Amino acid sequence: MTRITRIILSLMLLAVTVQAKDIYATFTVEAKKSTNLAFTSSGTVNSVAVDVSSLVKKGDLLAELQNNDLKAALNIATTALKYAKKDYDRQLKVKKLVDASRLDSYAFKYESAKAQVIYQQALLDKTLLKAPFDGVIFDKSVEVGDVVSGAMIRTVFKMQSLHERKLILEFDQKYWKEIKVGQMFNYSIDGDSTKYSGEISKIYPFADSGNRKIRAEVQTEDFVPGLFGDGTIMTTDTTTNK
Repeated sequence: MTRITRIILSLMLLAVTVQAKDIYATFTVEAKKSTNLAFTSSGTVNSVAVDVSSLVKKGDLLAELQNNDLKAALNIATTALKYAKKDYDRQLKVKKLVDASRLDSYAFKYESAKAQVIYQQALLDKTLLKAPFDGVIFDKSVEVGDVVSGAMIRTVFKMQSLHERKLILEFDQKYWKEIKVGQMFNYSIDGDSTKYSGEISKIYPFADSGNRKIRAEVQTEDFVPGLFGDGTIMTTDTTTNK
């Protein structure tokens, strides 16, 4: 690189100034995962295994409807499948000696028995309410003996992720071209003097026509959902010197 070229590049760099620009945003804290749980089957509540503040793992049983009849039906279907398979296996061993239509009838009985087991298991599963992910129960509105209806679904538990949280930011829509995923957000929680920071992980692709705000998300942990705060989004503003 010649001396003249270096001088030209230096002048070009001096002509461009990159400045950090702070954009104000408010936010509320939400759980990263949150769900309302309900039975999709009708019946009487037979047991409730958790309470408010209970920590649960994915797949843990939360509550169960009375289902002895469905358990019995599943046992009958399982037994029928066991013997249908034995009959079908016997026919397969001598299939060269039996009529094809006869073999098909045993195959049909076997496949039907398998389908019946799946169907009865599905009916039983609807009476079992299980946790869809690891988390904590934060609301409960069901007790043993309550009657629930699959036709009129009502929430019986509310649960949320235990530690994972997200900040739902709101900023003025006029900055829609300047905010980018990966930019830093420096913030504080109302009532807490500690300063925190995190990266923007998502920007909502629309502006609220009511308040002219755009939303974005920042991932964090352990804050109480519902808390409020504010902060500034760090952007870069490139200007040309004249």
